Amino acid sequence: MAQHDTGEKSAAAGSAVDRIESSRVASGTAVEVADAFVNPGLPPHRPRVTDLDPKKAKQAERRVYTLFYVSIIGSVAAVAAYSAIPLVPGDNATLRLSTALLGLGIALGLLGIGIGAVYWAKTLMKADEMVEMRHPTRGSDATRERAVEIFQLGNEESGFGRRALIRNSLIGALIATPIPAIVLFRDLGPAGSPAEALMTTMWEPGMRLTRDPTGTPIRASEVTLGSVFHVIPDGLLEKEHKLEEKAKAAVLLIRLKPEDLNELPERADWSYDGIVAYSKICTHVGCPVALYEQQTHHLLCPCHQSTFDVTNHCEVIFGPASRPLPQLPISVDSDGYLIAQSDFLEPIGPSFWERS
Repeated sequence: MAQHDTGEKSAAAGSAVDRIESSRVASGTAVEVADAFVNPGLPPHRPRVTDLDPKKAKQAERRVYTLFYVSIIGSVAAVAAYSAIPLVPGDNATLRLSTALLGLGIALGLLGIGIGAVYWAKTLMKADEMVEMRHPTRGSDATRERAVEIFQLGNEESGFGRRALIRNSLIGALIATPIPAIVLFRDLGPAGSPAEALMTTMWEPGMRLTRDPTGTPIRASEVTLGSVFHVIPDGLLEKEHKLEEKAKAAVLLIRLKPEDLNELPERADWSYDGIVAYSKICTHVGCPVALYEQQTHHLLCPCHQSTFDVTNHCEVIFGPASRPLPQLPISVDSDGYLIAQSDFLEPIGPSFWERS
């Protein structure tokens, strides 16, 4: 009897476990896990015509270096068109012709290299598909040596080393392509050396110093101790290119006690009763020097903090500027107005070039 009861209890317990297990996964929701994605591999290599026929490969090689030579011709033609066709003011025909030929030459220069390089890669370089795993960290020495071998192998497979005509024509095209840009951008700059362009300004003997921006003449009696005047040449406002002229001729006018000035013997007569005039254009990169410390008699450039000592002919005492501010020799006329004795006797502005 006891055994019978035990069997009934075991059956009941088993049925309870089955009920619990069956309640965990509802009927019809079980999903069979699929196998992982199988790498299909690379497609079979399909040889090109140039791989099978040496004559076709030779024809493709001729097309490639012909395109590179076309690039060279286009670049040279662009420079020739830009230089040979004069631009007559008011004549739109010459402007249109120059622009059209210049654009055509540059287009040939760029397209010749681009199409030639693509055609070279598509027809002559090795075309086997390959996969290379990428590693986020620095490779081992063996890996780096292998990379060098791969570059050498790439050189051999591309034929760059053994196809001399393609290599030489490509090098020539790459050299010729930037030439039009160099010619165009060079023409935007001043003709001649910067020193010559900045050696002369508007200042002439007897020209009055006037206030910036009104153009009002300045009497010596109006310049008080510690005051600073921003000065432009008389007649600047009537100039056609007044901004360009002002960028070279702008001056700072300052009055100190005559005994505070340590003037060079050859510049003893360049000032008037403690009034001195110096170029406003910093000799570092050409920023306007416009900050004056009255107590120390220092001029500061706000761009890069170059500091000039007014008492010692504006020599550099701090900062990246390499030479003093040029001094404008001044005097007074019969009416008491401040005038220039001459132009600056040295180039003004940045000294990134060497003075002769």
